[in-house]
Amino acid sequence: MERPSLKSWAEAAPRLVAVAAGRDTADLVIRQGIWVNVQSRELLPGHDIAIAEGRIAYVGPDASHCIGDKTKVIEAEGRYMLPGLCDGHMHVESGMLTPAEFARAVIPHGTTSMFTDPHEIANVLGLEGVRLMHDEALLQPVNIFTQMPSCAPSAPGLETTGFEITPEDVSQAMQWPGIIGLGEMMNFPGVIGADPKMLAEIAATQNAGKTVGGHYASPDLGPAFHAYAAGGPADDHEGTQEADAIARVRQGMRAMLRLGSAWYDVESQITAVTEKGLDPRNFIICTDDCHSGTLVNEGHMNRAYRHAVACGCDPLVALQMMTINTAAHFGLERELGSIAPGRRADIILSSDFHALSVETVIARGQVVAENGTITVDCPHLDWPDHARSTVHLGKTLGAADFEIPAPAGANGVRVRVIGVVENQAPTRALSADLPVVEGLIEAEGAVCQIALVERHRATGAVTNAFVEGFGYEGRMAMASTVAHDSHHMIVVGTSRADMALAANRLGEVGGGVVFFADGVEQALVELPIAGLMSDDKAETVAAKAEALGAAMEAAGCKLNNAYMQHSLLALVVIPELRISDKGLVDVTKFETTELVEKVLQ
Repeated sequence: MERPSLKSWAEAAPRLVAVAAGRDTADLVIRQGIWVNVQSRELLPGHDIAIAEGRIAYVGPDASHCIGDKTKVIEAEGRYMLPGLCDGHMHVESGMLTPAEFARAVIPHGTTSMFTDPHEIANVLGLEGVRLMHDEALLQPVNIFTQMPSCAPSAPGLETTGFEITPEDVSQAMQWPGIIGLGEMMNFPGVIGADPKMLAEIAATQNAGKTVGGHYASPDLGPAFHAYAAGGPADDHEGTQEADAIARVRQGMRAMLRLGSAWYDVESQITAVTEKGLDPRNFIICTDDCHSGTLVNEGHMNRAYRHAVACGCDPLVALQMMTINTAAHFGLERELGSIAPGRRADIILSSDFHALSVETVIARGQVVAENGTITVDCPHLDWPDHARSTVHLGKTLGAADFEIPAPAGANGVRVRVIGVVENQAPTRALSADLPVVEGLIEAEGAVCQIALVERHRATGAVTNAFVEGFGYEGRMAMASTVAHDSHHMIVVGTSRADMALAANRLGEVGGGVVFFADGVEQALVELPIAGLMSDDKAETVAAKAEALGAAMEAAGCKLNNAYMQHSLLALVVIPELRISDKGLVDVTKFETTELVEKVLQ
C-alpha cells in the first residue's frame, strides 16, 4: 500500500519557491505567532508561516505576499508555533492498539512523527506481521516510520518465538518504502561476540544507508560496552543513570532517554545536560512503551516534554530532544523536526510553551486535531483472519499444570525469585525460603507464583517459577499474552486454580489480559490481533485497561503501571532474572538457572 499523497521536496520545490517569492499563493498561512525555532534555539514573536503542497514554503515576519483568494488563514494570535513532536523509539503494540488507533490517540497530543519497532508482532507473525504494521503505518495522516525488527528471538537459545527473523528478512525489508532502519539490537551479547547473524543484519542496514537501533541493557561500561558500540548501533534507550547517557554520547551514539508508562529514565540521565553541560544535540527523548491508558489520560510526547522540563531541562532544549535531534538522527533533518522551508508542515499551536497545551495540530499542511479532538480519519488495514488466531494452548489447563514439585524429602526450599523494580525495566535476582506442602513448593507472603504458558505451537508446556514485588493478597491470578518479547503467556497468581482459569480464558478470546479473584473474572482486555493489539478505539481499550488496573489494586497491587512490569517478566535480554519457555534465565550470565537453590531440612 502507498502513503497518502505527499509530494517529495523535488516535486514540490517549484511551487515552494514560487510561493516564497510571491509568484504563487499558499494553501495555508498561519499568521502572527511566536516561531519556536529549534534550529537556532530562539523564540521569535510576530512571524508567519506559509504552507504549500503539505510543506513549508516561507517563515518570516510577513507572509501577506503568499496569501490569495484560496489561501486558508489561521490566526495564531500570539500563540507559540512549534514543530510537531517526534517519538524516536517506541512500540505501537505496547499501546494495545493497531497503528491506526495509536495514531488516532496521539495526534491530538501533538505527535506527528513516530519511529516504531514492531518486534512484538515479529515474534508472533514473523515478517508478515512486520509488513502488516508497516502497511497500516503508511496509511496514516502523520509520519510513522518503521524499523525492521532485528532480534526474534531476542536471545537465541533462551526462548522460543513463533517466528524467527533472518538477515535475509532484514535485507528484503530495507527495500520497503517506510523502513527507516533496523530495530533495537537486543542481542547485545551476540554483537559483543561478533555473531555473524547479528553483524549481517547490521551490515544490511548500513549498506542501505539506514540507522541501526541499539539496546545495551547492561550496567557494564567496560570493554563489553565498547565492543557493542563498535558493532554499529547508533543509539541506545536502556540507560538508567547519568553515567550511561554520558558513555553513549562519548562513543558517538545518541542517548535516548525514555519516559514510558512504567519506565522513568529521564530524570536520572538528563543531568548529563542540565548539570554536566554536555552538548544536548546527541540526546533524544522517547517513550519506548506507552499503554492506551497513558495515551488517553495523560498524553504522549507532550507528557514527556513536560516531565523533562520539570526535571530542570530548558524547554527549548527539551523540545529539540524530541524534534530536530530525532529527525537528524534518522537522516530526516531536511524533511521534519523543525519549522523551516522545505520541511513537512507538521506544526503545533500552543498558548503555553512551558506546559505545552496542544490546541491545534497540523500535519503535512492539514489540520488534524483541534483542542484535543482529532479531525481526520486514520485508515485501518483489513487484518487477515490468521492474525486474529494466534493463541494455541494445545489443551485445557488445570491447577495441576501450575504445581511446582519439591525435591524428594524436602520440607522447605530456598528458591530464586524474580524481583520487580517499580518504574524500571530491570528486575532483581532475589531468594526466598518457601515451605513444601505435600511435595509441592508453596508461595507465601510477598512471593507469588509466575508461569509462562507456551502459546505459539500448542505444546501445552508450562514453565513455573516465583516473583516478588506486586503485593497481591488473597486468591487471584492475572494472565497476559503480551509477554515481551517472545509473547507466550505470562500468568502471575496466588491461586493455581485461578491461574488455570485466567490462562484458559485468554485461549477462549484469542489473547489479551485478564484478572481473576476468588475464581471470578474481574477485568478483561481483549487483544485479538496477534494476542497483542485491539483495533477498537483507544478510549474503549483504555477504559478496559483502567478496569484491569483497578482490579489489580483491589487485590493489593500498588505499583505504578504494574501491567507493564507484568508484561516484561519474560524479557530475557534485560537483567537480572526472567522466565522463558526454556526455564528461569539468569540474564547477567545469559544462561538458564535452577529454580531451587537449596533444600532446607
